[in-house]
Amino acid sequence: VGAFPMPFRAGELALAELRRKHNRTLKVLCRLAAGAVLAGPGGALPHGDIIGQLPGQVLRTAAGARLLLRRPSLEEYVLLMPRGPTIAYPKDVSAMLMMMDVHPGDTVLETGSGSGAMSLFLSRAVGPKGHVLSYEIREDHHSLAKKNYRHWRTAWEIGHKDEWPDNVDFILKDISTAAADMKSVTLDAIVLDMLNPQTALPVVHPGLKQGGVCAVYLANITQVIDLLDRIRTCKLPFFCEKIVEVTHRNWLVLPAKIKNCKSKSLSDDAETHHSTPYVAKPSYWQEPHSAFLTKLRKFRPPLS
Repeated sequence: VGAFPMPFRAGELALAELRRKHNRTLKVLCRLAAGAVLAGPGGALPHGDIIGQLPGQVLRTAAGARLLLRRPSLEEYVLLMPRGPTIAYPKDVSAMLMMMDVHPGDTVLETGSGSGAMSLFLSRAVGPKGHVLSYEIREDHHSLAKKNYRHWRTAWEIGHKDEWPDNVDFILKDISTAAADMKSVTLDAIVLDMLNPQTALPVVHPGLKQGGVCAVYLANITQVIDLLDRIRTCKLPFFCEKIVEVTHRNWLVLPAKIKNCKSKSLSDDAETHHSTPYVAKPSYWQEPHSAFLTKLRKFRPPLS
């Protein structure tokens, strides 16, 4: 039996949805606070009108617009949270988690904390008994990732009965200088999200278990070529199992606009049963290319 939903409380995150044309939705994320006001294209709505309400309610702004209020999913949070560098998009994160076959209790290394998107998904995947080591060379990115992670955990604990695991160590350090750190850990998987991942592989691979997966996130195919060439020339113990680009195709499925009930677009059967014809077509807006995902499998070289 699912837990009974808790009403909104001050300090947690709320997501307001405003329906627009072509089945599009405008989403606004806010942290609820007494005395604050949610302001957007649909008008103003005091936070006090939201606090105490159950998620899933439709409230009207001062301008009369209807807003659906609910708690954001993790996917929505990482897309709307403050960013420094470009995030790893949820569609790619999902594919990489499948590549690595991450389980609760795993220890995973992430290089390139960025804005903290991958860190949050890894945190949920490994669970309270798992551990995520997130290295970042830039102090501003390191601070932002920690802040976004902390804000999500805080909001989660206010709006839910269970706690979000505190299982990510954010480390401000160049991964290429972390060889000593890798000697003291056994990694179940590795995620590399950095400009030149080939510089990190010689350092991190000793800590990865035999048969473990290193998933690499790269924007350009030329970077993938450079990565594979470095593995070949340095004779690193990795097989390249897969290189993929994740694409989603969004569709619109809407009732057709009929000028009169005798429209020729209606079939005789449709007229008889008073059904509404629908139009189905690809959406006007499609998600662009984001990254190439490379799956590397560590193997044990044969004894010579």
